[in-house]
Parts: sequence; structure tokens; C-alpha cells
Amino acid sequence: MTEDMSEPRFFKKINGKQHATPFFLALLVIEMSDLVFAIDSIPAVLAVSTNMFIVYTSNIFAILGLRSLYFALRGVMDYFYYLKFGLSAILIFIGSKMTINHYAHEQGATFYIATTTSLLIILILIIVSIMASVIRSKQLDKKAIKEEVRKS
Repeated sequence: MTEDMSEPRFFKKINGKQHATPFFLALLVIEMSDLVFAIDSIPAVLAVSTNMFIVYTSNIFAILGLRSLYFALRGVMDYFYYLKFGLSAILIFIGSKMTINHYAHEQGATFYIATTTSLLIILILIIVSIMASVIRSKQLDKKAIKEEVRKS
């Protein structure tokens, strides 16, 4: 391991040998945290579906694409103002479903929401938050145009 960070590389050749740089160590830490969060999300996926194929493939796709999805969403978060509220509602729904299912199971009762129903609720929450954001954006644009006309 070298402490040289003069070039943004993961490895640097010193005296004919490859040495890792601090950038490589940072990459390892980031990838390990991705893996830990993916494993940590398995109970949340189990709340939506009990199909193990869906659980494992969704976690694999999360590991592969979540970071790039973050940068894509970060670019549109300013436009979709209510998306963060929709995502919060989804987390509340999944957490409530897990909690109710746990306590119902302890009491000997069965509480079950089908996977298709859960996915439909999630889809509706996302669509409603996006539509509300688009409506808000159009209203703000109209208000800005009226202000500009009034100033003229």
C-alpha cells in the first residue's frame, strides 16, 4: 500500500511492483458497505414477496445498479418535488406491513397482503407523487409567468 495520491489511480507501480493506493482502499470500503446494505435489505424484500427468487435477484440488481440509480435520481429530485414523500410513504407501508404481520403471527392470526397488491400499492404511490410533482411544477411555472408579466 502506498500513500501517494498524486494520481487518481487504484494501483501504482513502484520499483516494478504494483501497490494499492488509498483510492483502492476507499473503493473496497464503498463496495463492502453496498454489500452490507444489500444483505440488510433482505427483510424488507421479504415483506413484499416471499418468493426467494425475487428476493435474491432484487438484491443482486440492487448491488449492481443502485449507485448509478442514485445519480440518476439526484438529477431529477429537484423536478419531482413530492417524490421523496412518495418514497417515504412506501417505506412506511413496507414497515407497517412487516410490523402488523409479525404481531398478527404472534397472536396466531394470519395477515397477508399478496405480492401483486404490495407492488400495486408501491406503484400507485410512486405515480401519485410524480403526478403531484408535475402539477406543482406547472403551477409554479404559471405563477412565475404571472409575476414576470406583472413586473413588465
